[in-house]
Amino acid sequence: MDTFYQFSATTLQGQPFDFSSLQGKTVLIVNTASECGLTPQYEGLQALHQQYAEQGLVIIGFPCNQFGQQEPGSPEQIQQGCLINYGVDFTIMEKIDVNGEHTHPVYIYLKAQLPGLFGQRIKWNFSKFLINKAGQPIKRYAPTTKPNKLRNDIEKALA
Repeated sequence: MDTFYQFSATTLQGQPFDFSSLQGKTVLIVNTASECGLTPQYEGLQALHQQYAEQGLVIIGFPCNQFGQQEPGSPEQIQQGCLINYGVDFTIMEKIDVNGEHTHPVYIYLKAQLPGLFGQRIKWNFSKFLINKAGQPIKRYAPTTKPNKLRNDIEKALA
C-alpha cells in the first residue's frame, strides 16, 4: 500500500526532501505559479504557515509551468519572487509536472486518493491537498479556494 510518506522531492535549493520526515504532521500540498492570477494566494498560504506551523502544519509548494506557462522562471527567480513579493518561508520544491506523462509521483498518488471534478487531473495552479497526521490525504480544494477558507479543516486535522 502506498503512503504519502514513501515519496520524496527536491527542494528549490536542490536538496533531497524525504516525506517520511513529515510523519505526525498535517501537510498542505499546493501546486504554485509566480505569474498566475491566483499568485496572491501565496500571501494567504504564508499566513496559514505563520499561524499553524508551531502546531504541526507543514505547507509545501510545488511550482508548475503546465498552466498557461505561468511559472517560467529558474529556481532562483522562483525563490526570489516568493520571498520578495510574498515573504514566503514555507518549503518550496523544484518545478514539477502535475499532469501528463511526467507527473511527479506524489501527484500521481494524491490524485488517485482524491480525484477531483476533473478526475485524476489538476485543473489549474493553486490546487490544494490536505494530508492528516497519519499521512492520509483527506481533502482536495479547487484552485480558487482561498487559503483562509481552509482554516477549519486545518484546525480539525491538527487537533
